[in-house]
Amino acid sequence: MIDLHPFMLTKIIATLGPSSDKVETLVRLIEEGARTFRLNFSHGTFDGFEKLLATVREASRQAGIHVGVLGDLCGPKIRIGEVIDGGVIVEVGDTLVVQKKPIKAGDVPSTRPDGGTVFSITTPQIIDDVQPGDRLLIDDGSVRTLVAAREGEGDDARLLCQVTVGGKITRAKGVNLPDSKLTVPSLTPYDLQCVDWAVKHQLDHLALSFVRKAEDVIQLKQRLMNLMPADVAPMPVISKIEKPQALNELEEIVMASDAVMVARGDLGVEMDLTEVPVIQKRIIAMAHACGRPVIVATQMLQSMIDSPWPTRAEVSDVANAIFDGAGKVMLSGETAVGKYPTQAVGVMARIARVTQKAIFSEQDGAPIVWDRPPKWQTSGRRSAALSFGVRSIVRDFGARFVVVWSQRGGGAKYLSLSRVAVPILAMSNDEAALRRMSFLYGVYPIMMDVPTSIEAYAATVEKLILARQWGRPRDPYVLVAGEPLGVAGTTNSVSLRYLNAE
Repeated sequence: MIDLHPFMLTKIIATLGPSSDKVETLVRLIEEGARTFRLNFSHGTFDGFEKLLATVREASRQAGIHVGVLGDLCGPKIRIGEVIDGGVIVEVGDTLVVQKKPIKAGDVPSTRPDGGTVFSITTPQIIDDVQPGDRLLIDDGSVRTLVAAREGEGDDARLLCQVTVGGKITRAKGVNLPDSKLTVPSLTPYDLQCVDWAVKHQLDHLALSFVRKAEDVIQLKQRLMNLMPADVAPMPVISKIEKPQALNELEEIVMASDAVMVARGDLGVEMDLTEVPVIQKRIIAMAHACGRPVIVATQMLQSMIDSPWPTRAEVSDVANAIFDGAGKVMLSGETAVGKYPTQAVGVMARIARVTQKAIFSEQDGAPIVWDRPPKWQTSGRRSAALSFGVRSIVRDFGARFVVVWSQRGGGAKYLSLSRVAVPILAMSNDEAALRRMSFLYGVYPIMMDVPTSIEAYAATVEKLILARQWGRPRDPYVLVAGEPLGVAGTTNSVSLRYLNAE
């Protein structure tokens, strides 16, 4: 296998936050390997989001590398309401009451016969969906309760919960209801505001939280279609798989999505923690079968929030996600609030480089490969069919690069999903398309004016590769193109060429 430096096939997503809100920091993160930045709508204001977005765009300009921004919608995240300063401690066997009406928990002594502390929640309507016997978990499961009964009607409805694992409860801690069939929509009114803001400010991807069925994804896509001009490529939607209900409709959700994320945070709270690795493999396999990119996220290098080095288990976790087929791995608190954001990206990049080298090595007879996604076999798309032919040419002739003109990113996407063992240089004159392509496995997007012909295109590309010392004369590469160049959907030719061949 060729030395891929300075290229990295696996893509790193870094979450923005107080530790990564300066241009100079973001430039370093890009230089270390971050190619998409996650803007978490759960924390901050629209003015703050606008400043972060401008900071990312400036850092991208200074680094000279295209990067995308992923807007992460909150979804119907249920949280504990107001609680007295210092929190309220509940113990095993205590009664914990959750009511619809707002209250400041612990503010006045309980007058209930059972002595239970009364709490309110930020999404009170879900109380109507919860049944006795359902689990109610607080603060990522640190406090665990079992719903014993539901009392009252309408606005007076409340849940009586028996504490099975005690602890301290403070304001705004998350609430999970893994057994309840919630009717609250995946898109909240605040989410809709965020979608409008994302379209107005030309974000590159949107992640939808707490997806339970394909209709949740379709609803968001329809809103995006209504908001965006017809001549602009739709904003890709990433479905976050973090609810048990999503697993019952996994294939339909994946097919409706542009990409999926294994969101192990809430998934690990709502399901038996020991099942998460198996579920992760299942989601990755389904994403591949459907021809969709997949991200693995949450606590990948968690110890690096406070330590300059990861644990050995964390290194194995990242590597195994890549071995399983994840094309993207994500950092959350490590870059948002951690002490060592640059080191975290650098460590993840080194893990990815070593792992991808092992994946495509010739040891033990043959490299690890991925079969053609079954759902592609009847897709009827030229780019999908050509992409696996390209993979064979790269392998048989030892091509150093695949070069493709991808006006809106479609051709680059299919080549990415075919998992060729070399970098894909994707050219376009569309800035938005270049940013989105930075998200794709193996793709290195490059801005270029539309060439006058395929031969002029090849000559320009070869000059660029040699000038940057990415290759040497007579190195083989694969050129994927279609005429006229600059028009989406025209890719129809593949040729094996040699750099600066006379």
